[in-house]
Amino acid sequence: MSFVEALKNRRTIYAINRNTEVANDEIIALIKEAVRQSPSAFNSQTSRAVILLDDEVSSFWNELVATDLEATMKEQGVPAEAIAATKEKLAGFGQAKGTILFFEDQDVVKGLQENFPLYAENFPFWSEQSTGIVSINTWTALSAEFGFGANLQHYNPVIDASVAAKYGVPANWKLRGQLNFGAIEAPAGDKEYMADEDRFKVFG
Repeated sequence: MSFVEALKNRRTIYAINRNTEVANDEIIALIKEAVRQSPSAFNSQTSRAVILLDDEVSSFWNELVATDLEATMKEQGVPAEAIAATKEKLAGFGQAKGTILFFEDQDVVKGLQENFPLYAENFPFWSEQSTGIVSINTWTALSAEFGFGANLQHYNPVIDASVAAKYGVPANWKLRGQLNFGAIEAPAGDKEYMADEDRFKVFG
């Protein structure tokens, strides 16, 4: 498979499950390598990850996220039927083989700002770019190597405190996204693309 083919195959897929013969050790090793090989500004390596597998995935979505999100939605006056629909969606995420919690180490970002004041205002932006790179690299690797489907969620900052408490996450780790992955139950639908002339300018 070419790199471009791997990019084409990497799609947002919600219908995923745990029906895979891939060993957990293989999955963990691939995730670590994808994170390790992802570039970052000044080789700062700001990205951090908490890897959840199997029953821990169910606990995360059905208990931790559902509890925090329901409380927040009730505070905002969200109707009960909308809360129920959200919890049903979370239960679907809980059927995934794994969930990766991606973080950015803010101590590293602050250290770079202090050591390179000329670029100080840029380091937070570059950190955000790093987490995007790590997320897409890991997502594409899981698709290309194991045929997994995945979807990327962002329930931070609603769940930040609970995540830190449950998984012993340092205060300097800032949660940026949650990547769910697993065996594909149903493929993604067709994808539409905007016109090239509205997206690209080429010179030379």
